[in-house]
Amino acid sequence: MIHIQFPPPDFKITSTNGQELIFDPFRKKYVVLTPEEWVRQNFLNYLVKEMDYPRALMSIEKEMQLGELRKRCDIVVYTREAEPWMIVECKEMGVPLNNLVLEQIVRYHIALPVPYLVITNGSHTWCCKMNTMEGKWEFVPSLPGYPDVQEPDNFEPTIER
Repeated sequence: MIHIQFPPPDFKITSTNGQELIFDPFRKKYVVLTPEEWVRQNFLNYLVKEMDYPRALMSIEKEMQLGELRKRCDIVVYTREAEPWMIVECKEMGVPLNNLVLEQIVRYHIALPVPYLVITNGSHTWCCKMNTMEGKWEFVPSLPGYPDVQEPDNFEPTIER
């Protein structure tokens, strides 16, 4: 598990028709402030302000096709070469991070292969990196720094069954 100290929030929050909305600077619009959205906005804020991930190379609620189903990744981080590099799945605080959540993001990896998978509920965060030598995911103790160089040429995204 990775400990994250979120930076102080500087969110724009408003209320319309009794519903709280938060401004999402990535999507450039106000969205409903659900418990999951609160975690997503804090995590995005952390990636940009604390980890120096480039805001312009992140996609929010990226739609993808998974067999017959249409799914959405909460956050996809891309390399400077516009290659998918990390998928982040956000859950609301209090939702336990368990094998079901991990299996969900691994399924996303099938449609959008990346070397890093992250799951967070705001209180707890797990990060996995693909071990290409053994063909399986391994938990890592911290989030990776944003890549200024490409992953090794031998990166072949596969999952252990």
